[in-house]
Amino acid sequence: MTATTGRLTALGRAELTLLVRNRTTLFVGLLMPPTMIVAMKPTLDQMDLGKAGMSVGEAVMTGGIAVVLILVVHLNLVSAYVARREELVLKRLRTGEVPDREILAGTALPAAGLALAQCVLMVVAGVAFLGLKAPARPELLVVGVLLGMVLMAALAAATSAVTRTVESAQITTLPMFLISVPGSGLFIPLELMPEKVASVCELLPLTGVLTLVRAGWLGGADGKELMGAAVTALAWTLLSVFAVQRWFRWEPRR
Repeated sequence: MTATTGRLTALGRAELTLLVRNRTTLFVGLLMPPTMIVAMKPTLDQMDLGKAGMSVGEAVMTGGIAVVLILVVHLNLVSAYVARREELVLKRLRTGEVPDREILAGTALPAAGLALAQCVLMVVAGVAFLGLKAPARPELLVVGVLLGMVLMAALAAATSAVTRTVESAQITTLPMFLISVPGSGLFIPLELMPEKVASVCELLPLTGVLTLVRAGWLGGADGKELMGAAVTALAWTLLSVFAVQRWFRWEPRR
């Protein structure tokens, strides 16, 4: 085991302990995604999803993966980064030998692991119990999920810079949620939107990730569409990383 792996493992284990002890965080991470997924179905039942090339079950399960990324990774990590900052944990960690990127990554590991496990369970459940076909391009599905986790973690770190308290994280995370749910294709596939509206929604942070996820599970996307989705997701990731490097706060405001 390398020194980096050992430090990340220790940080991840400590963060996992705190995650398990926090009932609110566990509720959000374990129960909110299934609740949101169930709530999506009545809305999708009323749409002509045949025009988008997918069934209701396919739309629900692929959109559910994006819901997991938002609620389990982004929302939970904003609260985690703010809590560790206000408790001076981040400041103390920086006085040691742990690089900044490892501190941020170690804090994100439990949430990322939980999100990955839920995504795997959704794919298995969709194929085994809902009669959905197996992923057409598994490698593309994996890339979409992993890129989504990195993007959501980076956005969470950036959002924590403007979040003063753990309680206010409920407010600062709302824009990401409110923009992504209707605009990134979770409830309304972009194919069913007016062309001009869809063109704008294609540029939202989570749209590229969801496009890759749906292409990986359902197939059907061409190379140009996949390239555009990947570029959009990577651009938002790089922008978020820049924001973290520029504005992330390691200790409380005084």
